[in-house]
Amino acid sequence: MKTLLALLKNKTLYISLAGLITAGIIIVLLFDSYIMPKYTNYNEGVTVPDVTKLSLDEAEHLLTSFGLRFEIHDRRAHSAYPANYVIDQSPSAKQLVKPNRKVYLTVNTETTPQVVVPNVVNLSYRNARLQLENHGLTVGSISYESDRFRNTILRQSIAPEDTVARGTSINLVVSDGLGTRMVQVPDVEGLRLSEAQQQIMRAGLRVGEIRFEPARDVTPNTVLSYSPVGPELTEGETIQLIVSERFDAREESETGAVIDDTTNTIPPDTTQIQNN
Repeated sequence: MKTLLALLKNKTLYISLAGLITAGIIIVLLFDSYIMPKYTNYNEGVTVPDVTKLSLDEAEHLLTSFGLRFEIHDRRAHSAYPANYVIDQSPSAKQLVKPNRKVYLTVNTETTPQVVVPNVVNLSYRNARLQLENHGLTVGSISYESDRFRNTILRQSIAPEDTVARGTSINLVVSDGLGTRMVQVPDVEGLRLSEAQQQIMRAGLRVGEIRFEPARDVTPNTVLSYSPVGPELTEGETIQLIVSERFDAREESETGAVIDDTTNTIPPDTTQIQNN
């Protein structure tokens, strides 16, 4: 106890603590005002010059003179530029960046890169477009012809596996969803919903809106009626169905119509179910 009291009365202790605190404050101030700003180039910036439309050698010299680095990010053909000229840059010109920042350049090639044309026949239009873009190609003109599978690619202007210049446009022929022949409309009244859907699709037609109506003494999910009745329709047209549900399905304790889970063979985008 006496030792502790003597230590607390020792002036040297307080002088040492004051010195440590002062040194700590000085170190913090040095880091904040000098060391860290020097390390991060605080308050320093370089305006990126415009190096597009310059040769690669000229762009390199200009960027270096501004204290910047560069890297060739991509090479592609552009008829408006000579070979080895800069087409694009990132960051763009006039942006303020840190010194020694790397600028990514897109440079015109001496020869146009060649790519292999993918096979997009029988794909949906959306998937076909993505496939072509992934191969460095573009979608050209689009024309439509009658076929039962809507928005499906029927033909492409350049055969699959052909080698063409990157950026080439591929013209596509797309199905409008209607066939060129007349087909018999199947009689689906009285059938289970799943069986009716399958018969409609096998006939070359599509299932349209399905409405549910409560019916006494009729098994739920039975087709009560359909339209148009026929006798023939153009291939690919839609059939609307009215289907039975439990007569008490409108009670609050019920969740509504019973949907037959065996209908999962029908594409979901061809069937719209609406409960009254």
